[in-house]
Amino acid sequence: MIRPFENTLAFSRQADELDSLKTFRDKFYIPQHQGRKVVYFTGNSLGLQPKTTASYIQQELNDWATFGVEGHFLAKNPWMPYHELLTEKMAKLVGAKNEEVVMMNQLTVNLHLLMVSFYRPSPTRYKILCEAKAFPSDQYALQSQLQFHSFDVNEALIEIAPRQGEFHIRHEDILEAIETHGNTIALIMIGGVNYFSGQVFDMKAITQAGHKVGALVGFDLAHAAGNIKLNLHDWEVDFAAWCSYKYLNSGPGGVAGAFIHQKHVNNAELPQFAGWWGHDKNTRFLMDNTFVPIPSAERWQLSNAPILSMAACLASLDIFNEVGMDTLIEKSKHLTAYLEFIVTQLNTKKNNCLQIITPPQNRGCQLSIVAKGYGKPLYEKLMANGVIPDWREPNVIRCAPVPLYNSFEDVYRFGEILEALL
Repeated sequence: MIRPFENTLAFSRQADELDSLKTFRDKFYIPQHQGRKVVYFTGNSLGLQPKTTASYIQQELNDWATFGVEGHFLAKNPWMPYHELLTEKMAKLVGAKNEEVVMMNQLTVNLHLLMVSFYRPSPTRYKILCEAKAFPSDQYALQSQLQFHSFDVNEALIEIAPRQGEFHIRHEDILEAIETHGNTIALIMIGGVNYFSGQVFDMKAITQAGHKVGALVGFDLAHAAGNIKLNLHDWEVDFAAWCSYKYLNSGPGGVAGAFIHQKHVNNAELPQFAGWWGHDKNTRFLMDNTFVPIPSAERWQLSNAPILSMAACLASLDIFNEVGMDTLIEKSKHLTAYLEFIVTQLNTKKNNCLQIITPPQNRGCQLSIVAKGYGKPLYEKLMANGVIPDWREPNVIRCAPVPLYNSFEDVYRFGEILEALL
C-alpha cells in the first residue's frame, strides 16, 4: 500500500490499482443508487451477496427436484453430510481444529445450547461477567440463563463498562474485575468485537485470566468471524458462537457457527441438550433410544442441516478460502486506516465535529463515528446520497469498509459526500 495517504480521487484509484484483491470486488453484487454503485459500509450488519450464491443454491434445488428424499444420498453434494463441506473452511477462519467447529442453527440459539453445557452454577460460583452494552440479544440470553437458574440478574451479572467520559473498555478493567470477583464467577461471556464501539477485546488474555480464577470462558464472535484474526484453539477458549450473515456473506438469517474446544468435545460428564443429529453417525439409523454423542462439536447438533442456507454460506466460504484471512486482514488494515485518515482530515476542517470512538490499536474494519450536533439526520442524508452505513442509538454511525468488496475509492467517495453534508 502506498503511503502517505492523500485525500484525492487519483490517490484512491491508484491504491485500488495496486490492490492484490481488487478483482474480488467483482465477485459480489453491489446495490445501486441513481445508476451508480453505492458506498456499502454495512457489511458488519449484512454482507453483500456473492455472484456465485445463486448457482450453489440452484444445485441443491435441482437435486431436490431430481432425487426427492434420495438427495440425502444421491445429490452432487449429499445432504446427510452436507454440513461437513463447511467445517474445514470455517475452522481455518476461526483458528480451530475441524473437530471443534460445527455450522448449525442461529447465533443466539447456539449460545443458549452452549450455556447449557458451560454455565454450570453452584451456590458459591454462579456469576456471569460480560461487557456493558453488549449486543441486546447477548444480554437477553445471559439474563434469561441467570433467571432460569433462579439467580437475581442485578446481583449475578457483572457488566464491565467504559470509564466516565470514555467509549471503549480498558483491558486492565476487565482483568481487575475477573480477579476481584474470581471465586464467584462461573462464566465469562464477551463479544469478541463490541458491536457498538468496534473494540476488539484481547480474547487470549481474557481467557487466561478467566481460567486462572476457575471460570469458563466463551465469546460471541458475530462481529469478529471473517473480520479479524482468530486463534480459538490456541487461545484455549472454551466455546464460541457466531452468525455468518455479516462479514461471512451467507445471506439474511444465514446458518450460524459454534466452536467447542477439543478438551471438551469428548467429556462424557459435560451436560448438553441432545438431538438426533448429534448422535453417533454409525448408529444413528438404528433408532436406539440411548443418545451416543458424536466425538466432536457435531454432538451439539439437534436437527438436520438447513441445506439451502448452508449452500449460500459455502459459496462465500469458498471465496474466503481462495483469499485467506492473512491477506484479507492486510488489506483491511490499510483500508480502515485510509478511512480513519479521511475522517480525521475532514474533522480538522469541520471544527472537530467528528469523533472516532473505536480504539486505533484494537479494531477490525469497523469505525464507529460520533457526529456531534448532527445525530440521525446526518445518517439519513448519507443514505439519500448513496452511502449505506449503519446507525446505532443514541449517536453512532458505524462504517465498515469490508476488504473483500470495498475499495479505496469507496472510502474517498464517502469522505467527499460526508464533507458536502456537514
